[in-house]
Amino acid sequence: MTRYLSLKRPDHEPPEGTRLFCFPYAGGGASAYRRWQRGLDALDARVRVVPVQLPGREERYDEPRCTDLDALVTDLDAQLDTELSEPHLLYGHSMGALIASALVRRRHRRGAHLPLALVLSAYRAPHLPAPAMAHPDAGDQELAAALADLGGIPQALLDHPGFLSALLPVARDDLRLCLSGTAEPPGPLPVPLHLFAGRADRLVSVGEVLAWRRYAGAGHTARTLPGGHFFVREDESGFLRELAALTRRYATERITA
Repeated sequence: MTRYLSLKRPDHEPPEGTRLFCFPYAGGGASAYRRWQRGLDALDARVRVVPVQLPGREERYDEPRCTDLDALVTDLDAQLDTELSEPHLLYGHSMGALIASALVRRRHRRGAHLPLALVLSAYRAPHLPAPAMAHPDAGDQELAAALADLGGIPQALLDHPGFLSALLPVARDDLRLCLSGTAEPPGPLPVPLHLFAGRADRLVSVGEVLAWRRYAGAGHTARTLPGGHFFVREDESGFLRELAALTRRYATERITA
């Protein structure tokens, strides 16, 4: 098993079928998606959730974290190539959207198998500057406060130094990754795009998410949902209903193709 696929078992045994590879937000890990399989199964989503575990967090905590987007995507492409050769979808929230879209571009450039669709939430289109949550070199208090303000961590955990000492180095390096960008000039993406934005997101506006439409070379849909930057957690069941409608559609298209 590639090291990018979490070694921890989900709380619900996943079915066989189209895979949904999920990339985490800054500071997050594969555990953010560990409950999704059970929720999507209850909605007859017909998909297998595959959380992607980046280095330097959770069970990969002792590994060096990557702060260069191109280097990370190159390694993801190589390590996940076999898994991505089967029918699949890619999903990314915030930083995860940046990684997932860059991975599609790289695989398209080299003629590799592409996802059935790319699902992106809470991240600005590539011609816009990276979201400015906080500078990677901001002080611990400033960075922690910024994360809490966005809903990334509960306010109560700001008084737990042990928790912050584990989280903040990961968040800093993830912010550096987002700022590293890519030398590749953006062009149309050759797969359908499905865009999700939080109506009250103070970091990434609805318009900035919808600006991805200019890269929709194979069509797109867009949905604005209640909540802030972490609307997918604020109303997880509501977001999973939206996601299940998409995955059922692609499962049906595969069967009838």
